[in-house]
Amino acid sequence: MSNIKYSLCLQNGQVMINDSLCSTNVYIIDGRISAISDKKLDSVKTIDCTNLTVLPGVIDSQVHFREPGLEGKENLESGMLAAVSGGVTSIFEMPNTNPLTITPETIQDKLNRASKGAWTDYAFYLGGTMRTSSNLSKWENLKGVCGIKIFMGASTGDLVTATDEEVESVVSNGRRVIAVHAEDQMIMDHNQDSILGDSHDVGMHCKWRSPESCLSATMRVVNLARKHKRRVHILHITTEEEMEFLSKNKDVASVELLANHLTLHAPECYERLGTLAQQNPPIREKKHQDALWAALNSGIVDIVASDHAPHTLDEKSQTYPQSPSGTPGVQTLVPIMLNHVNNGKLTLSKLVSLWSYGPERIHKIFNKGRIKEGYDADFTIIDMNKEMIIQNSQQRSKSKWTPYDGMKVKGWVTHTILRGNCVMQDDEILSKPLGQMIKFKETI
Repeated sequence: MSNIKYSLCLQNGQVMINDSLCSTNVYIIDGRISAISDKKLDSVKTIDCTNLTVLPGVIDSQVHFREPGLEGKENLESGMLAAVSGGVTSIFEMPNTNPLTITPETIQDKLNRASKGAWTDYAFYLGGTMRTSSNLSKWENLKGVCGIKIFMGASTGDLVTATDEEVESVVSNGRRVIAVHAEDQMIMDHNQDSILGDSHDVGMHCKWRSPESCLSATMRVVNLARKHKRRVHILHITTEEEMEFLSKNKDVASVELLANHLTLHAPECYERLGTLAQQNPPIREKKHQDALWAALNSGIVDIVASDHAPHTLDEKSQTYPQSPSGTPGVQTLVPIMLNHVNNGKLTLSKLVSLWSYGPERIHKIFNKGRIKEGYDADFTIIDMNKEMIIQNSQQRSKSKWTPYDGMKVKGWVTHTILRGNCVMQDDEILSKPLGQMIKFKETI
């Protein structure tokens, strides 16, 4: 070992290995973790991590970067630049683009686009629809595909799989995990007439997009998953009732929460932010948020993500309900959640499990998500004591805004390291885009 010259050493930091922080050094060769040792070994470059915490690279497993077709809101390069600016090293991007990402050709088009300006490593969801379901068992194994995504509500065109027949056509074809937007379109259609009516009050968003619509969709897809012995991953859970149901169905269903739903609550967020707080499923009342936190700390939740879904401020300023749903979040995910750690809402080791170990396990990612010899040298280095104010002016997303503008947080990213390359330090971008396609154990 003494004869080896390492390319990079992360020195004197508190390093998260499994579920514990250890005072040690991490050594890197050829983009991989080569040694973890408290000894001082020969390295070309050293980053002094004194008073800093070295975490596995954060994986944001739900983002919408809008390319192709909606590049005025975001594109792959700007979205990944925002991600790496906030300490995120890998992203999974969603299929509701124009054209929809539902065929081998559209997957390849995204891979080609991403390769030209990737600041993070990346993979893409393949949209599951009744029209393409018979091909999913073959197409799900394409390079760059992280899983199948179905929208039971709140999407457009052929991506909506609202009926049991449509959902079952996807669930019954293939073996890889299916990520699910679980809102019942039929219930919401009825509620939009009977509850929302002619109202322009954005505070009604969480009323007509009701807890019942979420619970109905979640129960339906979990029952179909059980029937077909298929893994499903229920995205952005918002209700107490869903968590109670999912706690009894963990054998077939994994669970995601969003930073927004853990941080903002109704009615305060709508009174303060208006349509800037509008997203699907909606931000709900404090009792639901409390249930989400309880579920997180009891082990029901597997992943925390951002669901970065930017729109321009002009679009968001339209009168509700013409205003689009969705908020930016990939750059603020890490500081928002670190602030929760500092406020005693969860432990740092639990958080690492939710945004690194969880995606690695559920999506069967190859060689990412842990600080372990042989794994990719992806790191999110943080200062747990650094206090900052989140501001619109910091945001590198094309949208240039955040619902957390003006919020003081404790805990901040100091370095983002991708496969041994320091791409961001102290909010400054240091490299060119170096991102690559993520590999998965099921398809290599």
